[in-house]
Amino acid sequence: MPEPDPEFAEIAAALSDYFDGIYESDTSKLDLIFHAEGQLTSVTEGDLVYMSKQDYLELVAGRASPASQGMKRFDKIVAIDIAGPGAATAKVECAVPPKYFTDLLTMIKVDGKWQIINKTFHYMLHE
Repeated sequence: MPEPDPEFAEIAAALSDYFDGIYESDTSKLDLIFHAEGQLTSVTEGDLVYMSKQDYLELVAGRASPASQGMKRFDKIVAIDIAGPGAATAKVECAVPPKYFTDLLTMIKVDGKWQIINKTFHYMLHE
């Protein structure tokens, strides 16, 4: 049986922090997982949405967390693809009801730490 890739475990741990930050609307956790130059994009509603990391953190800070509203937690890692020692992608699903997101995350390893450099997302509304 092959040894598990230690990079996979490090990425999964970083994604766990990301999920915690989403569920708790914890901008300090999200600040750590997103690279300083991180950006977010979507075309879910037909128009291009582009946000810097700072814009995203402000959006998160201004909303009630799913945790504070007693909402059930929904998040999972769908796939992780490691391109090399410093680059990977992850497909994840998470929710801030009524929005259920599919996130395509481009991750880089800087100074020994995996961070999100780009988040492209799509969401569906569920009541």
